[in-house]
Amino acid sequence: MSTTATPDSLFEMLSRETRKLPPVDKWNPEHVGDSQMRIASDGSWTYQGSEIRRPEMVKLFSTILRREDDRYFLVTPVEKLEIDVEDAPFIATDLETRGGGETQEVLFITNVQDLVLADADHPLRVENPDTEPKPYLHVRNGLEALISRPLYYRLIELGVEQDRDGRKVLGIWSAGEFFELGSYRP
Repeated sequence: MSTTATPDSLFEMLSRETRKLPPVDKWNPEHVGDSQMRIASDGSWTYQGSEIRRPEMVKLFSTILRREDDRYFLVTPVEKLEIDVEDAPFIATDLETRGGGETQEVLFITNVQDLVLADADHPLRVENPDTEPKPYLHVRNGLEALISRPLYYRLIELGVEQDRDGRKVLGIWSAGEFFELGSYRP
């Protein structure tokens, strides 16, 4: 089962990806302040309470986002401005699969057009897997994407049962890694 976010497949888009992100982890500007910006749990960005409606601006800001412990900052070489993030800074909006079984690959695209292959460096995790699951995907440098509810249901459909530590779990394989989605209940 696979779908695409554009006429091109996500894997084709990944093969053409040339975007380089700014080295925000190396920048340590002296000026620190408040950006008066917020990322809501639905992935919308606001400035002083008004929604930023230009996707290009949101995408640009997303490239200079950095996480430090539980705080988020927009970082440039000359300033570091705190930004309020309600849940996760990104939303995984679509996915595509390639292959099957333990060699399957699951590629996600986020609301800011990041392409992320679930693998050892970009793991999936699920908070509250057996009650009210909240699935997340590691995007980069401690920044995560909340996996949208429809995508989570698609992951469940892709799920396979595994015995892990004496219990049955449901999960998916991607890039040779098994990611638990929750306990298996036949």
